[in-house]
Amino acid sequence: MTHNGEDTAPAGRPEVTGLRLAGDAHEQQDPPEPRTPDLPHDRSQAILEAAKQIGALLKRAGHPFALAGSVAVYAHGGSRYLQHDADFCVLPDDAEAVAATLREAGLAVRTPPEDWLLKTTCHGQNVDIIFALAHQPVAKDMLDRAHVLPVDSVLMPVLSPTDLIRSLISAFSEHYCDFGSVLPVARAVREKVDWDEVRATCGDQPMPAAFLFLLERLNVIAPQERQP
Repeated sequence: MTHNGEDTAPAGRPEVTGLRLAGDAHEQQDPPEPRTPDLPHDRSQAILEAAKQIGALLKRAGHPFALAGSVAVYAHGGSRYLQHDADFCVLPDDAEAVAATLREAGLAVRTPPEDWLLKTTCHGQNVDIIFALAHQPVAKDMLDRAHVLPVDSVLMPVLSPTDLIRSLISAFSEHYCDFGSVLPVARAVREKVDWDEVRATCGDQPMPAAFLFLLERLNVIAPQERQP
């Protein structure tokens, strides 16, 4: 890992309150402090809190992982406006061990119809535990390339910008091609992405190629040098 500075609606389940993290017992014994009236619910902060809790659990258990999705974009300097879930990448062979760690912490783990992820809920927010990105298994070298970054005060491995962009645009197909959701991400991390690497690995596919051409026309990235 390199050290540098460099989304689904709420499940409608009650907020998990049984996370067994260091310091919880002591904090529950402290008398409540005076507080101001509740402000409107901050969905983005709830997603960040969920990401922090899950990341802390995976770190303590020693599972190789990397934060992905919109929270990873935020960690790399993107928008804090988070209106989807928190995503974590793990190795396929570690999926069951990760699920056991989450269950031991009091979190219910669900197996959706999709066979490439598991789901849980934390702070009322969905959390996806992903072991395949864009139809490719999460690999050790991808996790090794992750950057250790602060996520709202908690350090954890985060997918590299290049792997993050590559996973997003490789998922484009004739049935799913939402350029509008990925364009702000590309703008936010464009200076941190190896665009030659992105082009080399997925630029020959029609939808990713169309998105890369759009980025060129919008001057988000430099045009590819054409061979004579």
